[in-house]
Amino acid sequence: MNWLLVVAGGAVGAPLRYLTDRAVQARHDAVFPWGTFVVNAAACLLLGVLAGAALAGAASSRWTLLLGTGLCGALSTYSTFSYETLRLAETGRRFLAAANVGASVLAGLGAVVLGSQVARQLFA
Repeated sequence: MNWLLVVAGGAVGAPLRYLTDRAVQARHDAVFPWGTFVVNAAACLLLGVLAGAALAGAASSRWTLLLGTGLCGALSTYSTFSYETLRLAETGRRFLAAANVGASVLAGLGAVVLGSQVARQLFA
């Protein structure tokens, strides 16, 4: 039965990733992959909130499967991030490729820490 929770979360997360990516990219006429950057940071923030809530005893394993594994797993996209970074480097935009890597790692870590701290304060 647990796998159904993962499937349900993924069924929401994958189209949400695509639609958010397209909406963000449509607003930015830039080579930088802002859509992927935003969805990955948002997934990290949500995962941080969920982890903080779980540590505080406010989120069950079912919520973790549905939202953490399913939704966040489908919402975030390491493969697209890697592909877009490679494309930037291959087209001579090495600075943007390096900036994408550095900013994505910092934003992801910052978002997961922020989300965790917010949840711990809310559920303490």
